[in-house]
Amino acid sequence: MDPFQPIREHLLAMPGVTERLSHGSPAFFAPGPRGKGLCNFLDDHHGDGRVALWLAAPAGEQEALVAEDPEVYFRPPYVGARGWLGVRLDRGLALDVIQEHLDTARETVG
Repeated sequence: MDPFQPIREHLLAMPGVTERLSHGSPAFFAPGPRGKGLCNFLDDHHGDGRVALWLAAPAGEQEALVAEDPEVYFRPPYVGARGWLGVRLDRGLALDVIQEHLDTARETVG
């Protein structure tokens, strides 16, 4: 089973959200003239061994979640400095929790 499929379905059900490749990986963008980045799927990015999402997060959320559960949450490279959150999908996090993170990411980018 594709670990990204239920997540893809949730994202594409959001009004105006589009999917396209970005740096060789599926990426999702909020509607608008600039198409703000919302979420990326990464599978073993540069050999990191993670099946993960990188997603927009409100200020302070990345730090709080990484401190709370570093086995599931991490600061992703490149976008982590802007507050984005890394979420491991290979650690058994419930789909409803992942969907809440996606909804928060959508609210964060406007």
